[in-house]
Amino acid sequence: MNPSRLALAAAALLATTALAACGSSADGAGNSAADGKSEVVLRVPDPGNNGFLALGKKDGSLDRALGAVHAKVAWTGSAGPFAPAAQALSADQLDVAQGSITSAVAALAQKPGFKLFAQTAPDGVGEGILVKNDSPIKSVQDLVGRKVAVSQGGTSEYLLLKALEKNGVPADKVERVYLRADQTSGVFNSGQVDAWATWNTFSTPSIANSGSHFLVNGKEVGSDNYAVWAVRNGFADKHPEVVRAFYDYLRENGLKEKADPAAYLNVFTDSGPTAVTPAEKDVAIEVSRQGSAVGAIGEADITRFGTVAAFFADQKVTKQLVDVKPYLIDVDKLGSGAK
Repeated sequence: MNPSRLALAAAALLATTALAACGSSADGAGNSAADGKSEVVLRVPDPGNNGFLALGKKDGSLDRALGAVHAKVAWTGSAGPFAPAAQALSADQLDVAQGSITSAVAALAQKPGFKLFAQTAPDGVGEGILVKNDSPIKSVQDLVGRKVAVSQGGTSEYLLLKALEKNGVPADKVERVYLRADQTSGVFNSGQVDAWATWNTFSTPSIANSGSHFLVNGKEVGSDNYAVWAVRNGFADKHPEVVRAFYDYLRENGLKEKADPAAYLNVFTDSGPTAVTPAEKDVAIEVSRQGSAVGAIGEADITRFGTVAAFFADQKVTKQLVDVKPYLIDVDKLGSGAK
């Protein structure tokens, strides 16, 4: 998902070969800076056409912020599902990436090569379960015997299972159709599935352009689905000051976007597949205004991360309970980014 959680660029799987081709050495070292110090390269998924990172790419403000700690950004691959990003982090083909805590928990159940250093509070109004406006499905109970499109082991599956649990519907009474999020729109619009559990990257264009609405949203199902930022272990160990500088940029500019979301849409182009259409703008702006900015991971957040992990274990999404705590970084202890 886009760093603002409202980017409407089409999500795409990270191509690991492309990541490797664009990557730097394992320690993040790049060229020498003007003062003779080695310049660290931070590899970040390309932000596409929307959001404050897209603007940071266009106006060079992220590079200027990282320059204070002798670092610069390399835009690598594309922002998309967290599962391939987690693999790229573990394979030293990427240094930071954003995803959901649900997808992070699923990735942490494997052999992770990353830790989490920042969070954004759950998106109560931009994610949920979509149905078509003319659908006979009027309640979560009406999903019994129906097909619901979900992405396995992340936001989609979590939202569906939370909705079913809250409404007393056994999970095995609803058929989960596992699809990649960026391949689901056509299936949903053609009626091959009855509903679609998804997040704002896909819900906004569907609501604005395809005659759909939320049966229930994240707030209504009691979602703890934070957005989180992950950093590669080796990078965090060697360059904590760069992680802090990057976090400071995320925090400051996330607040700016929340205050004026319209200014961060269609940063590079007003046309083409990555452009937000006029119909989508009102939906996107409203969701953004109700959202939150990036923050450090606090004790209350950690508790809710644990709730997500326990839920996934109970629902057999993960084979065992994942302890998230060992994989968290207290960004406030990394010191000031401007040194």
